[in-house]
Amino acid sequence: MTTNRRWSSGIFSTEDWWAVWIGLTIFAASLVSLAGVDLVGWMARPRAWEWTDVAGALAWSKFFAPAGAEYAGWHALASFFTTYAVFTALFAFGARFMGLDVRRFVLGFTALFLVTWAAWVAGNELHLTMVDATVNGRNRYRDAGLSWGLQLGEGAPYLLALIAGLAIGNFAKGFAARLAEAARPEWYIKTAIVFLGVNLGSQTMEASGFAVELIITGAAATFVAYLFFWPIVYALARRAFGFKRDVAAVLASGISVCGVSAAIATAGAIRAKPIVPVTVSMIVVIFAMIELIVLPGLYTAVAPDQPIVNGAALGMTVKTDGADAAAGALLDELMIARNLQLTGQEWQEGWILSASLLTKIWIDVFIGVWAFVLAIVWIRKVEKRDGAVSVGPMEIWFRFPKFVLGYFVAWLVFFGIAAAWPALVPALDEGTAVVQSPMRTMLFMMTFVAMGTTTDFSKLKGMGKIALLYGLALVIVIAPIAYAVAWLFHRGITPPLVAP
Repeated sequence: MTTNRRWSSGIFSTEDWWAVWIGLTIFAASLVSLAGVDLVGWMARPRAWEWTDVAGALAWSKFFAPAGAEYAGWHALASFFTTYAVFTALFAFGARFMGLDVRRFVLGFTALFLVTWAAWVAGNELHLTMVDATVNGRNRYRDAGLSWGLQLGEGAPYLLALIAGLAIGNFAKGFAARLAEAARPEWYIKTAIVFLGVNLGSQTMEASGFAVELIITGAAATFVAYLFFWPIVYALARRAFGFKRDVAAVLASGISVCGVSAAIATAGAIRAKPIVPVTVSMIVVIFAMIELIVLPGLYTAVAPDQPIVNGAALGMTVKTDGADAAAGALLDELMIARNLQLTGQEWQEGWILSASLLTKIWIDVFIGVWAFVLAIVWIRKVEKRDGAVSVGPMEIWFRFPKFVLGYFVAWLVFFGIAAAWPALVPALDEGTAVVQSPMRTMLFMMTFVAMGTTTDFSKLKGMGKIALLYGLALVIVIAPIAYAVAWLFHRGITPPLVAP
């Protein structure tokens, strides 16, 4: 396997790079707040609402409003359409460079955007979100005059987005096909992850020791995934199921390392037949959706007092970036709501998600190294070819997930400014708050919808052997070991509390 590509290959033509460019463009715009100018406050933010109040006097401003104080005078619809126009333009621009059909992309993106916002607004209805708990002597549930409620907290919009997406993907397949050009959950989530780097920068300033511990644990998870999960799943595939070596290797990477990207990287490294990574990727995506549906609620119910354990375990268990980040966001909201319900104390948002995401990012970072190692092992030990075949070290760079660069740049820039000029922190927080919250949340929501539209559970038919292997590996190997490792590092640790 010889590498002839330049180091800059794909810099303007891949999802990973366009997640970096879009994420850092928005982040840079938010930094202009340091000069006293708000360039991102036009972003629409949903409001909490109660259906009887809205029925009495319908107005758009009851559902959403501009996020920035400088834009308070804007009409709610002006904020909404500006949000649509800016994000559509940015992603359509990237789609053009990626060689997509821009017209079909814009039409699909528009539909996804509208479904996302419908779920987001509906999910903020108080009967869905409000938690019956007394905090600092005040019970907001009772103050709102509620007599019943599902008490899902901020997880309600995510659940509605997922339900809407799955309904389209499984019961409106013609419509889902029309959305295919824009239904790119990995692109949206990777852009949101760049935004999340800003959040980590803020968290590092607030609780640096905690943030560093999450990073160290993520590094430990890398060893578990590559040196523990992979050999076990490979052996299981070979000995218990009788798969060929190339199929077993691709399955082991997809199931135990980092999903689709690992399956594709491994298939390329060992020159597996094209059908192998396609089949494995399909099963990985479907199981990732099942994990997204099941694990956040399960972990919340089983261990409501172990938020960081649950987050880190999720990061080691769910094998696609989109599903892991989405599941982490849902777990974050469900556990915050549950803890508020049980103790009357409210954890800060984002720490559980960070535990999940940092664990997953560390695993992603080393997929290039793993593909490089597998290529050498396959050539020398399996195929036993001579030294004429070379594997270039640049292959590590080509396999490296580029969106991670945007995540760390956003984190380091935020942290660097805050550390060097503490007096600027209030302005920095104010300017980047829109990026950290409504913008990131919207892209997470779009990920839920897009993942749902691309998930067709009927495709599990005919994949019995591979599906059985995945299910067994998940239940008896990956999930329990991941939870044990997370427990070892994080038991008893909880996020900081929201200030009274």
